Amino acid sequence: QVQLVESGGGLVQPGGSLRLSCAASGITFNIYRMAWYRQAPGKQRELVAAVTSGGSANYADSVKGRFTISRDNAKNTVFLQMNSLKPEDTAVYYCKAGWGTRDYWGQGTQVTVSS
Repeated sequence: QVQLVESGGGLVQPGGSLRLSCAASGITFNIYRMAWYRQAPGKQRELVAAVTSGGSANYADSVKGRFTISRDNAKNTVFLQMNSLKPEDTAVYYCKAGWGTRDYWGQGTQVTVSS
């Protein structure tokens, strides 16, 4: 059974930082492309950042220079370090694991940026 469990969300003031984690089980983690998506109320889910099995990362333009995605294959975990947070970063953040035609999603973690 595949499970992706996100953690680390919460309420933070503008300019603050959060670190999200996604722990995976039931998959051969090191071969999967891992990604973070987010969905704000009334908006479509969008890709925030992704990292390949080889460690190459890409980012949405809106988060470049502020967010960093990383993975620890020994711990089957992917991280999203979020700095200089803005109110427009408020959303539910989802972890996704992808390999070929196989896609798995976590349940999401809420991030709220507000003063």
